Amino acid sequence: MTQDTYYISPEKLTFDVIFKILKDNRKIALSDEATQRIIKCREYLDQKIESEDTPIYGINTGFGALYDKSISREDLGKLQENLVKSHACGIGEEVPETIVKLMLLLKVQSLSYGHSGVQLKTVQRLVDFFNYDITPVVYQLGSLGASGDLAPLAHLSLPLIGLGKVFYKGEKTAMKKVLNELGWEPVTLMSKEGLALLNGTQFMSGYGVFCLLKIFRLSELVDIIGAISLDAFDGRIEPFMDELHRIRPHKGQIQTAERYRMLLDESELMNQYKKHVQDPYSFRCIPQVHGASKDMINYVASVFSGEINAVTDNPTIFPELDKIISGGNFHGQPLALALDSMAIAAAEWGNISERRTYQLLHGKRGLPPFLVANPGLNSGFMIPQYTAASIVSQNKQLCTPASVDSIESSQGQEDHVSMGANAATKAYRVVYNLEKILAIELFNAAQALDFRRPKKSSAFIEDFVSKYREHVPFLEEDTIMHDEIEKSVEFLQGVEYSLHDALEPGI
Repeated sequence: MTQDTYYISPEKLTFDVIFKILKDNRKIALSDEATQRIIKCREYLDQKIESEDTPIYGINTGFGALYDKSISREDLGKLQENLVKSHACGIGEEVPETIVKLMLLLKVQSLSYGHSGVQLKTVQRLVDFFNYDITPVVYQLGSLGASGDLAPLAHLSLPLIGLGKVFYKGEKTAMKKVLNELGWEPVTLMSKEGLALLNGTQFMSGYGVFCLLKIFRLSELVDIIGAISLDAFDGRIEPFMDELHRIRPHKGQIQTAERYRMLLDESELMNQYKKHVQDPYSFRCIPQVHGASKDMINYVASVFSGEINAVTDNPTIFPELDKIISGGNFHGQPLALALDSMAIAAAEWGNISERRTYQLLHGKRGLPPFLVANPGLNSGFMIPQYTAASIVSQNKQLCTPASVDSIESSQGQEDHVSMGANAATKAYRVVYNLEKILAIELFNAAQALDFRRPKKSSAFIEDFVSKYREHVPFLEEDTIMHDEIEKSVEFLQGVEYSLHDALEPGI
């Protein structure tokens, strides 16, 4: 392996590292320490099974409500293979390939601690999947987020035994075909391995980490775009005074106010005389609203920082203590609550963004109605606000928490579940919806700012809007707004800028 390889080890895996692995398409490998931990745990388990006949859940017994059914030694491997097959019952839309790749990375990380009892070659094959861009086809629906993400992780694991479908070289194909092309043999699962692969929170974690990486960036853009709107609306800077926020010392609030003072430093528009003595809440309360969501996102990041460095399968093996414990580390409740909180935090950024868009269209403070020079003949920016309002409303519906729900399963053995997988897919939709709402606000704010010419905003904002104008022009008359909004979304996805991050992606 080269210096571009990331070595999986007990060392803490961070969001920064994950971002770089994905962005630079880096390879992964097991460190020597991880390799020895995996081998030691497997050897202990083999010796335990050979020397004792004591029932050990999921190793020589059935699963779930079938925990009281004993399995003969010669059938232990078949038991694990049957587990993977029977649990591969996901359905619905396919999980995005990037998230599946994250699931592979996080599963390898979890197995590397040496508490799962897997064979080294099983983990190595997962590493190979990651490095060869062999991405299992996984489905969004099927996990209750309690005994781990059983159905999604079963689909992730099917290719190990030569079954299921994968994306490889840009095509969806049967794993058997890929094995033949690469000259590989399927992995023959041994005792405990099916459980180790299927019990775990990597579906929820993969979605959560992906959403966090995106939301770290959106947290900066929501402030930049809000600042453009504030200046275009002829807003006031006094509500961002540091002393005001020091007497209500919420970290996100203080950081947001500081960021706005920086973003609007030396703006001609901000420094001009104001007739109005205060602004609507969507402008005046930006530090309080944006900051509260930032504080929540930082909490969510801390939860996922712990989870991606955890062992979440069951039973858990402690060779040094000579114990095999059937516990509940696979339960997704911490993630379910965090994912619901992430969705709410992101939705509130979208909510206040749409309100600023609405304020810009009123024809107040010297701006023309609907931000068009010839209203009547032209509808201008009337309907993009409708679109933003529609998306905001959908986000509110998606923010109904999944974590307060539970449905009994497995004949009452699994009588409380987290529904964290549903929380994960909902949060994913909310985050992408937020990006669209912000793109619409920027579309409006840039148009409004151009009506303030020849006066200028700050150097940072003028540079940012100048980059935007290379993609989305000032509109003199009506055009197909869908096309301009799409270009605005694409701009947000690709724009480069230099701004200190008030969130903590290095957790």
